[in-house]
Amino acid sequence: MLPDPVFKSGWGDSEGEIPFVFQTSSKNARPIHGFLPYLLLLVPPLCWGGNAVVARGVADVVPPVSLAFWRWTLAFFILMPFTLGHVKRDWRTAMQSWQWMLILSCLGISCFNVLLYTAAHTTTAINMSLMQTVMPATIILISWVVFREKISSTQMVGVVVSMAGAFILVVHGQWRVLLTMELVEGDVLMLIAVFIYALYSALFRKRPSIHPLSMLALTFGLGALMLLPLYIWELVRVGPFSLSVAAVMSILYVAVFPSIVAYFCWNRGIELIGANRAGLFTYLVPVFASVLAIAFLGETLHLYHFMGMILIIGGMVIFNRRG
Repeated sequence: MLPDPVFKSGWGDSEGEIPFVFQTSSKNARPIHGFLPYLLLLVPPLCWGGNAVVARGVADVVPPVSLAFWRWTLAFFILMPFTLGHVKRDWRTAMQSWQWMLILSCLGISCFNVLLYTAAHTTTAINMSLMQTVMPATIILISWVVFREKISSTQMVGVVVSMAGAFILVVHGQWRVLLTMELVEGDVLMLIAVFIYALYSALFRKRPSIHPLSMLALTFGLGALMLLPLYIWELVRVGPFSLSVAAVMSILYVAVFPSIVAYFCWNRGIELIGANRAGLFTYLVPVFASVLAIAFLGETLHLYHFMGMILIIGGMVIFNRRG
């Protein structure tokens, strides 16, 4: 999961509502020189890439809903000692917008992660991570449709090019798949997951005016709570998973690193060099995921992976061209 987003339009300096760069901290970033911010910003994509690899690696060990439920439950309880003061101060404000809190928690925490972890059963970690790079283009498209955000013809071309890249990933670069409709279930689920998280990101402007840590803790808790009925259903249907070392370590990893450590490193990195430059680091997610997947899962890169990635990044470059 990517961090709770506050967005800027493209690479511009003015605040806008068409999202691309994910920003989770102060608007007044303090750009500095040195290696520290860049080292910090390497951590989030490594953690997020690792999330896809872990999901794929334990697909036969921990059921998808169980992995999502225990990820957010554990992350919530780890965060609470550090965020309790903020949550107490913001509780009344948050509850005044309880409908939006539920919607955002359902989309960004519950639905997205269950779909991602379910997709891991039938697709590769490389495909899952590459598909997530089309997220910015999807957010832009949703914001244009739902909120009527202004978008130029050049920007629309960029969105279409990025979508074409995601399409190539889904059909594995084989056009005959369209004729036979032999789509991989995991790829389709991952595409739906990307759309759901993009919808969450576009709707994030509706969040209550509370501290980011309060938002983080409350959405973690609400998302885990909404997963509880589905978790109980999964327990009845497939039974509890075995508390093996692999299962416990995987849950600890997804609860701590992509959920908490990545968020704080991302926050600090943006404070140091600004959101626009930090946004480029999101494209390292498939790089790290591919390296980890090849090393630990024995996955392989194919030509269609490169074709899809080139189109996705190329589309974002077109979208962010000035003039």
